[in-house]
Amino acid sequence: MNDSEYEAGEGTEADGTPQERPGVEWARPGSVGVCVIGAGAMGGLLGGRLANAGADVSLVDQGAHREAMAENGLTLLGPDDTRHVVVNPTVRADTADLGTQDLVILSVKAYDLPSVAPSVGPLVGPETVILPVQNGIPWWYFHGFDGELEGHRIESVDPDGVVERHIDTERVIGCVPFAAGEVVEPGVVRHTEGRWFPVGELDGTTTPRIRGITDLLGRIGLRSRVLDDVRSELWLKALGNLSFNPVSALTRATLGEICRDPETRALVRTMMEEAKAVAEALGASFRRSIDDRIEGAETVGDHRTSMLQDLERGDRLELEALVGTVLELAEVTGKPAPTIRTVYRLTHLLDETRRR
Repeated sequence: MNDSEYEAGEGTEADGTPQERPGVEWARPGSVGVCVIGAGAMGGLLGGRLANAGADVSLVDQGAHREAMAENGLTLLGPDDTRHVVVNPTVRADTADLGTQDLVILSVKAYDLPSVAPSVGPLVGPETVILPVQNGIPWWYFHGFDGELEGHRIESVDPDGVVERHIDTERVIGCVPFAAGEVVEPGVVRHTEGRWFPVGELDGTTTPRIRGITDLLGRIGLRSRVLDDVRSELWLKALGNLSFNPVSALTRATLGEICRDPETRALVRTMMEEAKAVAEALGASFRRSIDDRIEGAETVGDHRTSMLQDLERGDRLELEALVGTVLELAEVTGKPAPTIRTVYRLTHLLDETRRR
């Protein structure tokens, strides 16, 4: 889903225009302390833009990417080939000496979150906001949920409850990133398309901090709005993630190629229909049709999904958060999902055999 296809609908859009709101300090990036845990495609994009706008940003990452950022800075490449370098960023392998932050952005893969969660606590002060920027159905989905599943833990993303125990969900703001990017080489992040980062309180209320986050995102050249139903927006994006990602890994095809081929187009449509039935059983609603969702993906063109990028790099596939969660919720709601399950099993085997 790209910018031209994304419609804001109801809500409050932030485009960088000054707004008189409570918590106005959010509108001054220079006053905000930010820790980005996972400075890859989305984390690097957000952290780099925030740093360039004057925010006090710390980037936490591992391996060659961390070493390159520490030595040469973080380079951001834009969709129009613009190039911005964050010089001498604060780069760490962990959060131990960073102190409390105003904003903690969690942008690691969902399978890494249980190991990362214990490191979040030292960053949290009285007013800290935690912003997970991840794909798939999140661990917090049933926190404050209106229904009998309130408090239900999603085993696929938090099997032992580690995340729930270490991250205060009351501080979490939901975010649904409609953007794409990749780490093209250590220390270099390319933003390929999309600027939408709508956000919402988990209970659907409009608070000073949620307005503040939309202000902040607008100030760094992104687009946001306040969602009154962040879970429905998560499902709208999840329809694409749970279908295009595993199909792209199995076929090595781009979004455009999957949409142009009649057979794979029909396959992802069936997967989306099965997932939509699960979402609706949980009370979610959809502001766009499945056909619109597929056509929106087709307009993105020959983009390699995050799962295909992971496959090509030899990284573990983010299968549980994107697909396993939907199958788990299909069991919870009693909805059949045979096509999703078949694609999941094939992709799971692909991941296992490749890693062995």
